[in-house]
Amino acid sequence: MRHFFFNTLTACAAVLVCSGALAQEAQIRKNIAARLPNIKAVDEVSKTPIPGVYELRINGSEIYYTDAQANYLIEGNIIDVRAQRNLTEERVTKLTAIKFDDLPFKDAFTIVRGDGKRKVAVFEDPNCGYCKRFERDLQKIDNVTVYMFLYPILGADSVEKSKIIWCSKDPGKAWQDWMVRDQPAPANPANCDSAALARNAAFGRNYKITGTPTLFFVDGARVPGAIDAKQIEKSLASTKG
Repeated sequence: MRHFFFNTLTACAAVLVCSGALAQEAQIRKNIAARLPNIKAVDEVSKTPIPGVYELRINGSEIYYTDAQANYLIEGNIIDVRAQRNLTEERVTKLTAIKFDDLPFKDAFTIVRGDGKRKVAVFEDPNCGYCKRFERDLQKIDNVTVYMFLYPILGADSVEKSKIIWCSKDPGKAWQDWMVRDQPAPANPANCDSAALARNAAFGRNYKITGTPTLFFVDGARVPGAIDAKQIEKSLASTKG
């Protein structure tokens, strides 16, 4: 009987805690909707390690913070100074993680060297100077399949160059001619379907690909920036695929 009594108390306490948390979340959602109508929907409300501060997740992976009554909206990073961890960055990284096999490969072209057994996917802009440096280093890597996603984010000229490359008879050659040898691709038919470029742009926005080059390896690792041949080899060697 005594055990039943304490178990009942424990169950009741859990229900009350749960009920209180749901009520708190409902209050935050209600106040955000009333005070910030430009936020169409809050995907998730969750507690943070800081008492009285709640995380708001919107648009899939955008993170903000608020108080228990949603009187304040905080934009920025929560950093655990004791553990030397950027908790906001870790959260966004987790939310925007991409399984390699889930990448939209139909919107990429491939460049194969050697046996092509190793794999890497790259998002690049044809007007990106760092990308050109990266491409020259990538020429040194053998036995690899490169899935190249044209990602023209540096302006209208980037879009036009990407269209020409995408619509070329051999996009891989056209890409390398431009990026490595500064040889522009010849003009292509006006009726070429370049909708893949818009899909790549939408995909990149959704998964927070904010710069070029950005690399994805088979193990799901994301590497932003123009890493050199030695770093590329190291990342390829640490993955299987």
